[in-house]
Amino acid sequence: MRHPLVRRLRHALLALLLAVAALIPLTAVSAQAAPALGTGPWHTSGRRLLDAQNQPVRMAGVNWFGFETSNYVAHGLWSRDYRSMTDQMKSLGYNTIRLPYSDDIFKGTTPNGISYANGLNADLQGLNSLQVMDKIVDYAGSIGLKVILDRHRPDSSAQSALWYTSAVPESTWISDLKALATRYRGNSAVVGIDLHNEPHDPACWGCGDQATDWRLAAERGGNAVLAANPDLLIFVEGVQTVNGKSYWWGGNLAGAGAAPVRLNVANRLVYSAHDYATSVAQQPWFSDPSFPANMPAIWDEHWGYLFKQNTAPVLLGEFGTTLQAGVDQKWLAALVDYLRPTGTAGADSFQWTFWSWNPNSGDTGGILKDDWQSVDTVKDGYLASIKAPGFAGGGSGGGGDTSAPSAPAGLTVTGTTASSVSLRWSASTDDTGVTGYDVYRGTAKAGSVTGTSFTDTGLTANTSYGYTVRARDAAGNTSAASASVTAKTSGTGGSDSGCTATYKVSSDWGSGFNADVTVKNTGSTATKGWQVTWTWDGPQTVSGMWNASYTQTGKTVTATDAGHNGALTPGATASFGFGATPGGAAVPALTCRVS
Repeated sequence: MRHPLVRRLRHALLALLLAVAALIPLTAVSAQAAPALGTGPWHTSGRRLLDAQNQPVRMAGVNWFGFETSNYVAHGLWSRDYRSMTDQMKSLGYNTIRLPYSDDIFKGTTPNGISYANGLNADLQGLNSLQVMDKIVDYAGSIGLKVILDRHRPDSSAQSALWYTSAVPESTWISDLKALATRYRGNSAVVGIDLHNEPHDPACWGCGDQATDWRLAAERGGNAVLAANPDLLIFVEGVQTVNGKSYWWGGNLAGAGAAPVRLNVANRLVYSAHDYATSVAQQPWFSDPSFPANMPAIWDEHWGYLFKQNTAPVLLGEFGTTLQAGVDQKWLAALVDYLRPTGTAGADSFQWTFWSWNPNSGDTGGILKDDWQSVDTVKDGYLASIKAPGFAGGGSGGGGDTSAPSAPAGLTVTGTTASSVSLRWSASTDDTGVTGYDVYRGTAKAGSVTGTSFTDTGLTANTSYGYTVRARDAAGNTSAASASVTAKTSGTGGSDSGCTATYKVSSDWGSGFNADVTVKNTGSTATKGWQVTWTWDGPQTVSGMWNASYTQTGKTVTATDAGHNGALTPGATASFGFGATPGGAAVPALTCRVS
């Protein structure tokens, strides 16, 4: 009789357990899964950004400007719906929007430049600028994008050196910052506020003058924001001049190490720098003989040291170029490497928002082309290796891909000159599509392309170089390296058939430059004439030449003596000069021939 009782008890216990299990909601089981990346308010830990679950995150985004202009709204809505625009950002693998604004939008401004034709932007009709900003922020958050609000200007007329003007005093700046912080309290799409864009002379860092010390003003503004919304990150840009050394507006954070910004809420400070190429302005470091190898030390000095010393996260809030000049191309390739590829460094990297998404930035252009639809795939391709996964929100978009492309195969050398090596390889494959390739000369990146060929220029004659190629996709995944090849440049450089030609830039103002070329007879007999040929690696065009005649076909220029200077005795020289546009051209290899 005991055994049947035991069986009945076992059956009763099993039934009870099943009944209890049926009452447990499925959400209790799913709650054991890892939280989505980027959830909740963010904070800092040393040089890293962490989400609410202490997961490291990386901002990899774009600037979408317009709210700071007299349109009082993000640009491009005159031709597209704001949701379509935001969806495209995500589809390309960008996870953050830096959204510039001016204090004018707190005056109830009515946005202009929005099309409502054929149902575009229908839910924006009748809204003021702040209400439109709400819509953009909310939609961005719903698809997993984060937003940095950037106080770009005191009003829509122009950028200001200081955080205040006679028309917009510091009290207005602070009250508007507090209003914005309060408006987005509890909205996890907005991760922080950039307090003021590009402070510059007479703004100082640590000088102690309440009227000009940006470090002290950033503390006042940052603490006001945190009093209204302690969950926000505070982005503080640099100034122009520190200890007598000038840099890009907002890009000089050299004083922050000795005089850090002090906030009342711990782990909320992010330093932010700006950095640009020659399409914005010519700078001494671009013409340094060691360029671009000199650039990491310059970035270290002005802002990178704060990251490398584990002081705080650093956002490169603006960087951009038209990418027309060869110098700019090398600058961007070097900068992308410096910012640390996601595939190797993960989120332990610099944060960044590229300037700009808009094509209508006159000195840089944008990710979009002038039709506000097409993508500049070359420019976008340079950024692919530093893009990062998306954050919590609807859908996976361009940020959920974690599969790397296949390694490029068939890397071969297709040609050499005294100063260049040409390469070709077979296309890689990827589950979502390859967006570009990075070509490495040894361990240094020589350049990035979207196709399967590349010419490396500016090399030394009669020298061997080793190359590999890596493929990348829109999510920033990078393939393994291809098999390596070695190429040897030919000749002795700059000479052929009895003469040499040397090239020197005499002036460069960004949109154009002048250069001088000296021809020397290296033979043992007199010349009757000479001809110098070179090929630029950028889009430069000769606008005028003196003491020589010329033709230009594509990127190749051929200069011929002017008659009066063609006859050169052994060892004698002749000179000619020219003007060309745009500026920032890399020094080409010259070929000289005599007759």
